[in-house]
This record gives sequence, structure tokens and C-alpha cells, in this order.
Amino acid sequence: MYQQQPQQQQAGGPQPTPQQQPGTAHMMQPQQYTPMGGGMPPAGAGAAPTSNPLIQGGAAGRQQQQQHQHPMQPAAPARPMVPADTRLPANPSMMKEIDFQPPSRPNVGVMGKPIWLKANYFKVQIPNGDIHHYDIDIKPDKCPRRVNREIISTMVENFRTAIFQDRKPVFDGRKNLYTAQALPIDKQKLEVDVTLPGEGRDRTFQVSIKWVSRVSLYSLKLALEGKLIGIPFETVQALDVVMRHLPSMRYTPVGRSFFSAPEGYTPPLGGGREVWFGFHQSMRPSQWKMMLNIDVSATAFYRAQPCVQFLCDVLEIRSDDLRYLRGLTDSQRVKFTKEIRGLKVEITHCGQMRRKYRVCNVTRRSASSQTFPLQLEGTGQTIECAVARYFQEKHNRTLVYPFLPCLQVGQEQKHTYLPIEVCNIVQGQRCIKKLTDSQTSTMIKATARSAPDREREIASLVRKAQFNNDPYVQEFGIKVIDEMTEVRGRVLPPPKIQYGGDTRMQATPNQGVWDMRGKQFHSGINIEVWAIACFANQRTCSDQHLRLFIKNLQRISEDAGMPIRGTPVFCKYAQGSEQVEPLFKHLCEEYRALQLIVVILPGKTPVYAEVKRVGDTLLGIATQCVQVKNVTKTSPQTLSNLCLKINVKLGGVNNILVPTLRPKIFNDPVIFFGADVTHPPAGDTRKPSIAAVVGSMDAHPSRYSANVRVQPHREEIIRDLSSMVRDLMIEFYKATHYKPVRIIMYRDGVSEGQFNQVLSSELRAIRHACTMLEVGYQPGITFIVVQKRHHTRLFCRNQEDRSGKSGNIPAGTTVDVGICHPTEFDFYLCSHAGIQGTSRPSHYHVLWDDNNFQADDLQVLTYQLCHTYVRCTRSVSIPAPAYYAHLVAFRARYHLVDKDHESGEGSLQSGHAQQDQDAHLQAMSKAVVVHQNTVRNMYFA
Repeated sequence: MYQQQPQQQQAGGPQPTPQQQPGTAHMMQPQQYTPMGGGMPPAGAGAAPTSNPLIQGGAAGRQQQQQHQHPMQPAAPARPMVPADTRLPANPSMMKEIDFQPPSRPNVGVMGKPIWLKANYFKVQIPNGDIHHYDIDIKPDKCPRRVNREIISTMVENFRTAIFQDRKPVFDGRKNLYTAQALPIDKQKLEVDVTLPGEGRDRTFQVSIKWVSRVSLYSLKLALEGKLIGIPFETVQALDVVMRHLPSMRYTPVGRSFFSAPEGYTPPLGGGREVWFGFHQSMRPSQWKMMLNIDVSATAFYRAQPCVQFLCDVLEIRSDDLRYLRGLTDSQRVKFTKEIRGLKVEITHCGQMRRKYRVCNVTRRSASSQTFPLQLEGTGQTIECAVARYFQEKHNRTLVYPFLPCLQVGQEQKHTYLPIEVCNIVQGQRCIKKLTDSQTSTMIKATARSAPDREREIASLVRKAQFNNDPYVQEFGIKVIDEMTEVRGRVLPPPKIQYGGDTRMQATPNQGVWDMRGKQFHSGINIEVWAIACFANQRTCSDQHLRLFIKNLQRISEDAGMPIRGTPVFCKYAQGSEQVEPLFKHLCEEYRALQLIVVILPGKTPVYAEVKRVGDTLLGIATQCVQVKNVTKTSPQTLSNLCLKINVKLGGVNNILVPTLRPKIFNDPVIFFGADVTHPPAGDTRKPSIAAVVGSMDAHPSRYSANVRVQPHREEIIRDLSSMVRDLMIEFYKATHYKPVRIIMYRDGVSEGQFNQVLSSELRAIRHACTMLEVGYQPGITFIVVQKRHHTRLFCRNQEDRSGKSGNIPAGTTVDVGICHPTEFDFYLCSHAGIQGTSRPSHYHVLWDDNNFQADDLQVLTYQLCHTYVRCTRSVSIPAPAYYAHLVAFRARYHLVDKDHESGEGSLQSGHAQQDQDAHLQAMSKAVVVHQNTVRNMYFA
């Protein structure tokens, strides 16, 4: 627990210290604390106050706090109230008035062993002049980028003499066109007609060009040198368009990557999908210079093939067996419709004219019985004609598969039907739907490259790209140095891990891994009353298997310091998810002191979602699921991992950071938050997004409490952050009897384009949560965004520095020079040991810092938090609180799954009508609320 240091205090207590950044509230001067022993007392140590002083305002709150003082808590001195005008506004409408600027880099880190690295960044030399920016408007609009590029390319050729002469403009496929020299149109809007030859008929477009601005390359240079505040985004965007113009015409662009159809054999993923390889390219501002970030990438595309073969791939049947089907079942048709809806197909029955259509549906009836209104030539009479008959009479084609349904294409109201056998899947369509587990596994095997192999592939890619021979790059006077950038990194020292039991042994991680053998949990739980429910078949998992599993689990748990006493009070077989709720209710009523239910599952099954819904939200009982294969064939490693999860679910602490070796931030009461928002998979337009926030509940920090909310579809800002933070702060106070002096927030899942929006909304929400608890309560906030979805890769320059079979950078490798932001506080940290493929370092960008962190302090703190993840004895790739927030959001998806749905990806209780949406969201909000018995335990572990 925190113990007060003797210190001289001025009358009236310490004064608030104004912060350096404009717009921030004054932070209350913290009292000096030093950690003693293991940190704050665990929950339940000493009675929690009957009334929470954090909720009281002003003097009444302080008086209340002193009445309910924890025995070891120093009395809070009277503090002067902070003037209202220095606090962040409580009114959301005032949010835009404050300019939230991320802090500058305080210094560069020096701690750790130096290591020389190569980054997949290539230096770009830019001239001093200006680039001319024009706005393009194409009518009719809403054409795909590929068509827009064709229109502009044709326009440049058609009007070369009159307008463009020898200029080579570049275009982003939407609205922005750039030239190195101004066009001779002054500032007038110029309108021209452009005709594209089409299949069957030509298409004419009206294009208007209007001058927008001069984009200064010199101001970008000044910003990169730190002489201007803020990076001029429009200049970086212009350079990006220049570098991407030619590849966009040569390849299939997807986001910031380019792909081309595979040559020769490519590994099929199943379900009509295949792997395409390509490269990622983006312009990045860094210290003193612009960089080109190049990486190899791979994604799933739909295989260009006849739709009949696509149907066979999706339904997993052989094409030879198709003619024996005599039609699709309802479930087969639904499965096929889900896959083909939205895809483009081309027709094959009209010779050279291969018109393309987008599929909007699949008919219930077969081609022989599906009819459409046909107007007879000559008489003008309209009759109902079957699709198969039409193809026989009009195209003299007898359908091979008249029993298969038709594809409905174009607009639904137009009733255009095509037999499946006359359509092919159009090439170059990226698969945005979620891959299945087996497809993901195949994808990883096909794309994983050891670090040295990836380094060689990237170097080869850049040499072949020949950027300096690109006529558009030459036009703008840009040069790319085709050697990878060398940067100086440091390998941070790992923390020591403290265990408990009689021996109180310590472990020192080696390459991000340590061993628990011979050590016991810091605080292990005694399990007296527990049950087993086996949902696997008795033939697969016999009584003998269960007895052996129980015996081995008890042996391993005893060694770990979490003794599981005696036999389970209940050990029976069950079937199907509908049995979960009645069975669990019976167990909880029959055995009042029940601590844990171990559930044995037969594989991927909807039982899992139901177990978690009933255990987490309905009854508040800890559940631990085990796959049947790990019961019939146990291993000490698997059982040990089970014990890690069980102990924390029951309120134990597996291990802690050695208190005397932690960063000095721990000298004061500090709360760590992790936050994440997970969105439904691409293509899903109905399911909500889920926001999760976790907060530390002790000083180690080891235990965390979670808060979760549903919010509108694909909304990134956490809507209810203020009340989530407030709830967690109250839980922290109940558990520790301290008010945090500092708040450290690790926010996952935010892209660079959302930084300002997230910062201005969520920083205000945290501040508001604090002032809701007590007027003038303003702990220092540090807000850090954690990013994993980027293409920065680091490679060891020297072979002897490589780690493991994949030749990756060692765990603890940190970089904050060379490839980082020119002025702001960010760094890369690879905190885990790469096992397969090339390690991806996590990127940390500090958006706000009241706590005045130095680079070394924040980097070491972040690295140490990566060692506190309870599920394994390894350092993980992001800090534990951010990881837990992701787990909480993922678990909430299971709480929303319908019981009767066929899989763990099940549907939500659906409210289709627009007016039902609020009620629908409200019902789901209730569904994700966990039981009060569960909320203080790490049910998500």
C-alpha cells in the first residue's frame, strides 16, 4: 500500500501547478508516496467506506473522506478549488473551441542496449517549388476510381494541345488533380466533354477543372525540420498522389496497397477465394525528411472462374456431383447468396460482348421455373416467360443446370435474371468478408515470411519498381533513394517478475519468455467447490479421460499454488446449448458456495457463447471452457495455462512486477486504463460496434475491472466514456481506498486520421468523469494511442542481433529516432518475441501528457506493462490494459449471440424497422451488462 513520506507542507496544503499546454486544466499537486511491499491492498482489505467521498463535492466530500479514512491512508489536505475557467468545458458544444495539440517530443530515449536496425523506409528527396492543385468534378458521378482514372487519362490525351501540352498531371481517382506547372486556365472553371468507348455504346462524361491552390513543398521541409508547427497534410497528400499515380493504373489498388493477379499456382483458400500478393506504399513525414514506406502485402480475392464452379467451392461439393443434386436446399441457397451477393459477374453467352453486372440476389426458384415479364416483338404483348425457355428460344442454348437458381443482377426492381452457368466471376474483386478459421490458417501459412526473407523481398520490390524512372515522379522533381533507412534502436531491459508462495521466487524474462516451473502464484485461490459439465460426446471423452484430467489438473494447480481440493461436486455429461442455462441454474442453487464450472466442449460450437452469456451476465459464476482434445490428451503446458486463467477469474494474482524496480510513476496512486472499440466485419451493416474500457484495480498493476457498451454501427469515438471511466474510478477507490493522482490511458484501434477527433472528445470525457466525482479533482492524464495496423517493419542490420528461428528483432527493441514523427512524442516498441513471420512493432503516439513523461520513463513503463498479461508467461505485443479491452469487447460479441443460432458468429436479436433501432440498441446494451458478482473479477481472461 502507499505510505506517506514525511514532508514539509505549506499552510493550506500543496498548491495546484499550472500545466504547460494551453487548454489543459491545472492538475492537483500530488502528495508524495512510496511503494511498500506489493502495492495497494487487495479488494476487501479493510471495509470500503459506506459513502464514496469521490462522489461528494467540495468541503463535504473532504469531511466525509476523513471520517472514512483507511487506516494507512494519509488524510487529504484541504486543497484550493481550481478556478472554473481553467478546466475543460463541460458543454460538448464548446469542444470545437479548444485546439488540442499533441505534446512535443520531450527528448529521445537513451536507456537500453544499442542495436542497429534497418527499416522499410526509403528516403525521398523533394524540390523546393510549388505543386498546383485542381479540383475535378465528373458528371455523372459515383463511377469507380478505375473509370475516373480512364476518364482523366483520356481527357489529358484529347486536350493535350489546347490545355495540357507537355505536362503530366497526376490524379487520385476522385477529386484531386495536381500538376508541376500551372495549367493555362487561370482561376476559371473549365468544362470539357470526354467520351469513353463502351461495350455496345459509348459513354460521355462532363468534366470540370478548377484551380484550388498552390501546395508549398518548402513549408513541408520547414515542418520536417521542426521550424513550423504541424505537418501540412495537403502537401503530404499531393506527394502521395504523385507516387501512386502510375501504380494505380498498372495494378489493382486496395486501400494503400497494390495487387496484381497471381501468375502460375496460387494457394486456394477454399470458398472460391485465393491469395493475391502485392505491396503497400505510403508517404510518411519523419525527422528532417520525407520517407516512402514500402512493404509486401497479401490479401484474399475472389477467384476469376465460372459461377458454377464458385457455387461448388462455396458449398464444398464436386462439380461432377452437381448434376445429381436436382436443386439447392434452402440452407445451401442462403449460404451461396451470402457469398455471391454484391459480386460482379460477366456474361458468356453473347460472344465477344461480355457485359458486367453486380449480383443483388439469388432466386428461390430454379431457371426452369423462374419467370419474368417478356414483351413479344411485333405484337407488343407481355407474357410471363421462364428463364430456361428464354435462353432456349432467344440464344438457342439448352441449360445444363436448369434446376439451379438464377442470379438476379442490377437493380432489384428491374427483375433481370441470369442462369448461373452463363456467368463468370469478374477478376480483381477483393474479398472483404471475414475469412473462416481454416482460410485464415491457410493465409498465414502462405504469407508468413521470416524477417530476413521479408527484408530481401522488400529490397527486390523497390529495385524492380524503379521509382526514379517513373515519368510522373520525374515530372515533379522527386527522387527516391532505393536503400533501406538505417536507424539506431535500443533493446530495453526486461522487468523482474515476482511470484509468491513460501519461496517468493523472481523470474527474469529471456527474449520475452519466462518459466513458471518451481514458482507459485503471487496470491493463489483455494478452490473447494467446483463442477465439471462435459458437452463432448461420451464416446469421445470417457469417464476415464475425465478422471485422469481431474487428477492432472489438481497436480499442476497444487504446484502453482492454487490448490483444487477434492473431487468436483458435479461431473456429468450434457448436450446442446439449450441445456446450459437450466444446468448452471441448478448448480448455483444446489451448491451455494460453488466457485467454478469447468466446461468441456467438443470443438467450435454455439455452446461456448451460451456458457459465457449465462456465466458472465446471468448468474455471475466463473466458467472455464476446455476443448475436448486437451482433456483426452493433457499436457503440463496446457494445464498450467488453464490455471493462469482460472486463478485470475476467481480473484487471484498470478504474478506482479517487482515493486522496487518499477518506474517512478508508481510512487503515486495511478490508474491504468485500456480502451478499444471493435466493429462488425466488413459487409455487415447492422451489428453494433462495441466499446470496452478496463481499469487497473491495484498498484501492481495486476487486477483489472471492465466496462462495456454497445454503440452505433462502426462509430469509433467511445460515446459513453465519461460514465465508464467514472464507474471504474469508483471501483478503484473501493478496492484501494485511494484517489488516483495520475491516469494513464492506452487507447487501441485509432487511425491517424482520427487522432484529433478522438483526443478532443475522449480527453474531455475523462476530465468530465473526474469533475463529476469531485469538484476540482483533476488528476494528470496521459493519453497514448496504440497502433498495430501499420506497415513499419524493423530488421537487424547485424546477423548476430537476430532472435529466434525467424531472425526477428529481439523483444524490447525500441525506436524513437529516424522514422518517427518530426516533432510529436511517438515511438515504436517491439515488446514480444516473434515466433512466426516478421515481428510487427507496436506504434505508440502520445496525444496528451499532463504527467510530463520523459521518453525513457514512458517506454520502460509501456514495456513493463506488456509483461503483466495474465494469460501466459510471455511478454505480449501491446500493454496488458489495451489487450484486456480487446478481450472484453470480443467477449461482449458472444454475450449478444442468439442461443439458437448455428455458430459463434451468430446473429443479433434483430430489430429491422428504422423505428425499432433505438429499442434494438437498448436491448443489446442490457445484454452486455455483466453480473455484479462478475464485474470485479477478470471474467474475460
